[in-house]
Amino acid sequence: MTDPRLGQALVEEATKKSGLIWVRGPGPGRALWHIWYEGAAYLVGDGPGEQPLPGLADGSTAEVTVRSKDKGGRLVAWTADITELAPRSEAWEAAVAELKGKRLNAPDAEDMPERWARECRVLRLTPREVITELPSGSLAAVPLPTMATTRQSAPAGNRSARRSKTV
Repeated sequence: MTDPRLGQALVEEATKKSGLIWVRGPGPGRALWHIWYEGAAYLVGDGPGEQPLPGLADGSTAEVTVRSKDKGGRLVAWTADITELAPRSEAWEAAVAELKGKRLNAPDAEDMPERWARECRVLRLTPREVITELPSGSLAAVPLPTMATTRQSAPAGNRSARRSKTV
């Protein structure tokens, strides 16, 4: 992309319209919900009931990939400078007011900002530059460990689970 303003406009428009962004810092990449506010993406997490923000630390950088909501294809990728907002600071209050309105299914909607101030982190991802070249290989990651399991076959002694065939 030759004009940096065009790249910035693409980053802003795509990120603003996307429900999730893929963020890869020093840790594994993750799909994270966010808001776009005043030229940056804002995230809240790392607290009980909130999304994990692995490897995303104040002063570090991350790679953000924005996908199309309808087709799922990559629209744009950009590098971001990460800033952690101090709880109850003016910038934190403004960001949390916006985040609160977009947080779905919160068990404590009225007390959420107070809980976020006590137990969570609010991060600002400020675009640094648009990544114009496509990745050379797969960006697929190994799934994270989980307690969830898939269906197991029924034990051999459980006759109700087996169907007998009559001829």
